[in-house]
This record gives sequence, C-alpha cells and structure tokens, in this order.
Amino acid sequence: MKRSEWMEVLAAHGQEHVLRWWDELDEAGRRKLSEQIARVDWSLLDLAAGHRVLPKGQIAPIDGLDLDEIARRREQFLRTGKEAIAQGKVAAVLLAGGQGTRLGSDAPKGTFDLGITHPLYIFEQLIRNLQDVVAQCGAFVPLYIMTSEENDAATRAFFAEHDDFGYPADHIAFFCQEMAPAVGFDGKLLMSAKDSLALSPNGNGGWYASLVRAGLAQDAARRGVEWFNVFAVDNVLQRMADPVFVGATIASGRATGAKFVRKAYPEERVGVLCLEDGKPGVIEYYELTPEMANLRDDCGRLVYACGVTLNYLFRADVLQKIADDRLPVHVAKKKIACLNEAGELVHPERENGCKFETLILDMIRCAGSCLPFEVEREREFAPIKNRTGVDSVDTARALLEKNGVKL
Repeated sequence: MKRSEWMEVLAAHGQEHVLRWWDELDEAGRRKLSEQIARVDWSLLDLAAGHRVLPKGQIAPIDGLDLDEIARRREQFLRTGKEAIAQGKVAAVLLAGGQGTRLGSDAPKGTFDLGITHPLYIFEQLIRNLQDVVAQCGAFVPLYIMTSEENDAATRAFFAEHDDFGYPADHIAFFCQEMAPAVGFDGKLLMSAKDSLALSPNGNGGWYASLVRAGLAQDAARRGVEWFNVFAVDNVLQRMADPVFVGATIASGRATGAKFVRKAYPEERVGVLCLEDGKPGVIEYYELTPEMANLRDDCGRLVYACGVTLNYLFRADVLQKIADDRLPVHVAKKKIACLNEAGELVHPERENGCKFETLILDMIRCAGSCLPFEVEREREFAPIKNRTGVDSVDTARALLEKNGVKL
C-alpha cells in the first residue's frame, strides 16, 4: 500500500503520527513499518482507553491429587500415560522467549551455562529431562520451542551449534511468539524507531495462537497429537511429557492438568490454583487475604497451597475452542522505551504506557476443568529467576546436584 492508503487506515483510528518519518525511510524501512501496521489489532486500543481491574469472583479451594494418592495410583497412571506417549498423542511446548538479563546475559535465557566443571546449559538440561521420557516410553515426543523476535535467531543457532543436544531434528520445531503494539496513556501507538512500532511479546497465553500462525498446530494434528504439555524455560528440574502426569490427567477426564508444589509457607510469593466462581484459575499471592493465606485443613495443611510451576497439560480440541472464543486481554502499565517528538529514543523513568498480554492462567479458566497434580518440590522445582539469592542460579545448582546431576 502507498503512504496515502496507510494514512487513511491510521486516520480512522487517530494514529496518523505513525507515518511522521515515512519520507525519511528507505524501501526496507517502509516495508517493515507497513507490515507492522497491517498486523495491528485495533480493538486493543479501546481496551487501553477503558482499562480497569476487574474484581475477583468467589474464591474457593480446588480438589487435586496429592503425593500420597499419586503414589497409590502410580502404576495405573503410568500405564495410561506411556500408552498415550508411545502412540504419539503428546507434544511438549517450551516457552523460551526470554533473555538472561537478570542472570547478567543478553543471550537467550536457555543458553545460560549452569556448569561448574563442564558446560551444562539450561536448554541442555531440559532436553535431558525429556530424553528420560523417551527412554521410558520408547517414543520421541514432538518438541515445539517458542522464541521471541529478540532471541529467535540466536536460539535456533544455539541448538544447531550443539546438534540439538542429541534430540532428533525432525522432532523439534521453532516458532516465534506474536507481538502486540504498545500505546501511551493518550492511546497513541508508541514508536521504537522511525520504521517500527514499539512492540512486545503478547504474553504466555499467546503460545497456542502463535503455534497456529506458524502452521505447527496443523503439524501436531498430522502427527496425531491430542495433548500439549506447556512449560517454561526457567525450571531446570521439571519433568515434561511426564507419563504419570499425562495418565492422571487423561484418567480424570478433565480438559487440563497443572503441576503444583505445595506452598512452603503462607506468604510464599507464588500463584495458587483455586476455583473462581466454580471455574479453575490461578490467584496471585498478593490477591489472597491474610485469612485465606493462613487457612489450614483438619490435618494442619494450608488450604490454598497449590503453588503453580507453569507446567500445564492441555487437550488439543479444547485449545481450538479457546482460540475460537478468544482469550481475555490484560492491560499492563509499563515503562516503555519510545521515540520522542524529535525522533530520539528515550527510556522513561516511570510508567508511560500500556502493553497488552494474554495469560496462560486464563486458558485454564476458559478450558473449564483442571486437575492439580502435586510434585515434590526438591525433585521438580528449581526455577532460575535471579543470579543469586532465592530462585537463583545458586539454588538451582544445589538442587540439580541433590538430584544427581553432575555440574
């Protein structure tokens, strides 16, 4: 489209300023900006204008499987899960769009080296965990890796450099997370460069829409995939495509499953699985009243104790319905680097605009049912959020060594 045609589109939404530097751009820059304008979801701008935090519904505990019940029924769950995996019905989806900024690195977070006497990368350890399932079930699990525009090329190159850590290349596919534009508090689209809107990843709830857009949901369907196990890059002890978890979720008849660790203490800063107005969901630690956070059952255990680990199992047909119905979009006030009137990039000291995100916890709610599945904290929960301190490289290394991993 020509400048005049784009101006007509933008004027309809009061966004003519986006073409302010059009005459300064070369052909590549104009093409880049045109492609971004074409992908803008204009309904998002209305959300920012009317943004308000919706009140929580009626919160109640959710029933799930604790460690004792899982142990009692382990063989039943294991048989069911192994059969599903052996038949190619389970795929794994790694959410790996982040950078290792908090770890002191500008590279993709999964490339961080945890080793002490030899290299051991986060990606490598996760592949090792998945290989355990392959050995147990006798079948490879398709692995879809979601990157971001920022780290896609580096992530692909890293896997290629390390020969996919021994995992068959025809069972690995990469796809890029969709981006959403950011707006100022005046509702105007922000620019990160003269040829680019200020864009950011559209939240962890966008993984399935991005998978569909990349043509990989169709690939999974051709493979016969009926379940997607979605997990985040930062927990190096987690077990993905875990046959016991898969079998338990299938046996429950529920649309989703969620691994959880029991909260260590009432104030632990972790989201909690619960029911909201009778539907499964996640309530953030700061949304729990002190009374709810400290409530205990007859055995003295915390009632609101199902701490989420971002390891979820979704039935494929339910995902398609969620995609058709469209997830809620959350508006978050953020500090967003953007161009000023003079075309200079500025980094604000305070919040200056809104970003738009979809959240995976809403996918659980929209699915309508969920099986909370407890895992042992010291065997399956070693998140790496920080360089040192709580949930850090140091704590993850200690837990890896405790589980027999040589560093």
